[in-house]
Amino acid sequence: MANPKRKQSKRRSANRRAGNAFIAPEFAKDPTDGSLFRSHRVNPKNGMYRGRQVLNVEV
Repeated sequence: MANPKRKQSKRRSANRRAGNAFIAPEFAKDPTDGSLFRSHRVNPKNGMYRGRQVLNVEV
């Protein structure tokens, strides 16, 4: 079985693991009612997407 020729540095290991860091989601503000929602998705509060009503949400 193949073995590495040199020891892998701590920095190289840390850089590899850096992609697993948690990133908080970005939110967009709805211009109609001011609620926050994830961008490029339907607003779950009022069912609007890009200025159109796409879901019937009962309040």
